[in-house]
Amino acid sequence: MMGSWIIFIVFALASWLISNQLKRRFKEYSKIATANGMSGEEVARQMLKDNGIQGVTILSVEGQLTDHYDPSSKTVNLSDDVYSGRSVAAAAVAAHECGHALQHAAAYEWLGLRSGLVPVVSFASQWMQWILLAGILMVNTFPAILLAGIVLFALTTLFSFITLPVEINASNRALIWIKTSGVTNSETHEKAEDALKWAGYTYIIAALGSLATLLYYVMVYMGVRRD
Repeated sequence: MMGSWIIFIVFALASWLISNQLKRRFKEYSKIATANGMSGEEVARQMLKDNGIQGVTILSVEGQLTDHYDPSSKTVNLSDDVYSGRSVAAAAVAAHECGHALQHAAAYEWLGLRSGLVPVVSFASQWMQWILLAGILMVNTFPAILLAGIVLFALTTLFSFITLPVEINASNRALIWIKTSGVTNSETHEKAEDALKWAGYTYIIAALGSLATLLYYVMVYMGVRRD
């Protein structure tokens, strides 16, 4: 069990370090203007237009790093700083979210799989912590409760790993477009690429951390079964 706690601490520390590095990079790149002076909202609108995407609404939402694409409503939701920002960071994020809109229009299989799991994962996330807590407390008398919690946690772990190719593909689509559209130039393109790279690291750490936690619960359950 000590080894499991060490792994948990390592992933928690890595997540904290990457999160801080991501914020630092975005703060730095938020001070660098786009080559053509476009705002995040204008970048999103132009990228959708250039790719022939229709019926997608671009919205401004509150908060930081709250940017996302919603396939159910076909909306590109950009945080205030990204929506109105005219920086490399804002352009990279806006283009990335539009990358998801492109995936949706092209019926990208990984996005479809992730979207299909959303209702299941939403249910699992709502109940699994309580079920896992009850399972740990009553692991010696009712191990089946812990097993149920493990199944629910496994669904959220699966969702984390399915998210990885979706996010990587969206970033690749974004970088290809901003390079050819004049949003970035030879001096600023690598900064947009770096911003999306660090954003991608957060998903990788989250997926690996979820897997490590899942394995911890599995080991607890297997230990009870051996007893």
